[in-house]
Amino acid sequence: MNTNEFEISRPVLVGDTADIHLHRALSILRSEGVNPDVVMEFTAGRDAVLCGVAEAKALLNRVLPEHGREVFALPEGTHVSKGEVVLRVRAPYASFGLYETAICGTLASCSGWATAARECVDAAGTIPVACVGARYVHPSVAGLLDYSAVSGGKCATGSSVLGGRLAGHTPTGTMPHALVLLLGDTVRALAAFDKHMPPEVPRVALVDTMRDEVEESLEVAKSLRDKLRGVRLETPEERGGVTPDLVKELRARLDQAGYNHVEIHVGGDMTPELIKLFVASKAPVAGFAVSRYVAGAQPVPFSADVKEISGKNVARRGRIPGLAQNPRLARVA
Repeated sequence: MNTNEFEISRPVLVGDTADIHLHRALSILRSEGVNPDVVMEFTAGRDAVLCGVAEAKALLNRVLPEHGREVFALPEGTHVSKGEVVLRVRAPYASFGLYETAICGTLASCSGWATAARECVDAAGTIPVACVGARYVHPSVAGLLDYSAVSGGKCATGSSVLGGRLAGHTPTGTMPHALVLLLGDTVRALAAFDKHMPPEVPRVALVDTMRDEVEESLEVAKSLRDKLRGVRLETPEERGGVTPDLVKELRARLDQAGYNHVEIHVGGDMTPELIKLFVASKAPVAGFAVSRYVAGAQPVPFSADVKEISGKNVARRGRIPGLAQNPRLARVA
């Protein structure tokens, strides 16, 4: 991961997103002329899949001095345990102390998304999972959501352009319901899609907008034939949602009509439990799309502790002075 791809915003760099007590502490220390070398360790508050390290490293690369610094970390996507140190920074306190809030928050949100995504991926087994949850988060973090789902959670892809750029993948997407409604017909919408989209974009039709899913699937398959890569089901809750039986029926109807090559992709409000249900029932799903389960994941708590000052072991009450032992840490800067 090229950390230069993460754009650290001005509010983060100037400390506008930091807790005010960190500003006050830094002001006091500067006034007192105190700026020792310290070691700060960032520790996971629960078992999780780690993510956000690359962005934290990008921030540290912007603020730490060129010399006299050391950064150790675990890789993105690592399973971490409660109490495990995932990031260690050695540098003059004034160079990075203000960014404790930003680093903890980055690790917390990204690891939460990555952990939820990995749960879905594990539930799906060999079936690829895409993250399409960008519409459920603030746009300023939509790209990071997709990055976390892919780089940490091992999703096959995400849906946002920025997420694709950060994770180095091609975003996934078929067509919105709005396109079908505006053109008035699913077959016409797919024909227009095929006419105007470059050939490398897979022809996957959304088939639950106007009529019965099976009916629309057969119509688009007849229209595009071998060029049709697949169909996507997003039947809303108002009509019972997508079920394994619907997927099985659609597969049988497509096969009977000679469209064995057409894949069936399932979207909607998928969860690990629902994915397991489809897998256990042997529903012929070619890919799952998850959204709210990942986007709405609980953040993973991270704490930051100064464990060494000018070579002397220290710790707040309740913590062990000195560096924690974690042979999995590797120097990254």
